[in-house]
Amino acid sequence: MSSPATAPPAPNNLKRIVAASLIGTTIEWYDFFLYGSAAALVFNKLFFPDSDPLVGTLLSFLTYAVGFAARPLGALVFGHYGDRLGRKKLLVLSLLLMGGATFAIGLLPTHATVGTAAPVLLTVLRLVQGFALGGEWGGAVLLVSEHGDARRRGFWASWPQTGAPAGQLLATGVLSLLTAVLSDAAFGSWGWRIPFLLSGVLVVVGLWIRLSVDESPVFKEALAQAEARKAARGGAAEKLPLVSVLRHHWRDVLIAMGARMAENISYYVITAFILVYATTSAGVSKQTALNSVLIASAVHFAVIPAWGALSDRVGRRPVYLLGAVGIGLWMFPFFALVDTGGFGNLILAVTVGLVLHGAMYAPQAAFFSEMFSTRMRYSGASIGAQFASVAAGAPAPLIATALLSAYGGSTPIALYVIAAAVLTVVAVGVAQETRHRDLADVAPDAEPEPAATSPAADARTA
Repeated sequence: MSSPATAPPAPNNLKRIVAASLIGTTIEWYDFFLYGSAAALVFNKLFFPDSDPLVGTLLSFLTYAVGFAARPLGALVFGHYGDRLGRKKLLVLSLLLMGGATFAIGLLPTHATVGTAAPVLLTVLRLVQGFALGGEWGGAVLLVSEHGDARRRGFWASWPQTGAPAGQLLATGVLSLLTAVLSDAAFGSWGWRIPFLLSGVLVVVGLWIRLSVDESPVFKEALAQAEARKAARGGAAEKLPLVSVLRHHWRDVLIAMGARMAENISYYVITAFILVYATTSAGVSKQTALNSVLIASAVHFAVIPAWGALSDRVGRRPVYLLGAVGIGLWMFPFFALVDTGGFGNLILAVTVGLVLHGAMYAPQAAFFSEMFSTRMRYSGASIGAQFASVAAGAPAPLIATALLSAYGGSTPIALYVIAAAVLTVVAVGVAQETRHRDLADVAPDAEPEPAATSPAADARTA
């Protein structure tokens, strides 16, 4: 483990890079969460109208889960080319794919117009969304991590993570506004399309900002070293990033997957499934449930950088473990508060849950980035994060809804989240602390380098 060697970038340049990553992740999570909220509120009626209401919700969440199924494929494809071509190019592509798919959902005909073709088209566009998001996360956090000041990497890398609550805030806010000003009939007829069509405007803004930033200097240096090693070997190509990850970092991939379980499952139970549970079991209105998630998401956005900064002081593992243990302990009080039906209790339940979630989510960006070497970092971080989402976030609302249907209460759902928390505690508990790692370290499968030829190389050698 070597000490950080790269000099901190200029503050203005770093802020622009953080802004580019944040605006992109906000837009992509807005698109993703908008679908989740719409799945809970209207898609069951518009695309699965012949089903029982709860069955229709299950089918709606099934198309929601399909997006997660495409995320590992996106992680593999974007990770491979991101480690070969650079972070920036792939981030632009992911933004275009996600925004285009979301805009197209706003134009979709419903079941009443085209019959069974409607849910099929919806599922295809959901697959495109998931594929794009599978490549977005890794590139966004790496672009900041590899530019940022090593001493404050947890803080700066946590800002792209705020794109999740910012996107949730934006998506829920738009839906809440529309449900407040439109009648149920108008919202179900055409109002639900407006948030999806707004994505087109957001993508233009995101592209303008994202195209203005530079490629990661750590990646450019690693690429130059890789080209030099290739020339020294007579033009022999490097191993595929995926092969290198599975050879040198398989343990880190498993740790990342385990670390994601409680974080991913709890988030979708707290923000997506709660819209179903609060309105069906607790007798809360749709507007009240949306408003509680809206308020809690604002708090979530604010605490993530604070948790990231704390991880720079005490380490990634202690903060992550605090969040995992806390979310497990909170589940029974969470549902007890929701069951009262009071707006204040609902806000308290969701807000505390998201604050504890933030303790896991904030250090995750730096933690996962520091696990992997530069030439396989995009692949490793993306694979670890997105493969876990298939078993965690993808079925979470579906499993929670099925448990509610089968048992008629919240106890099995709380136990489901607690089991995920135990798994995360074990995974993070066996991980090594990564706070002091140098992201410019040479990949483990690289040949030994000759004597240093640059001041930066001399510093790392020392």
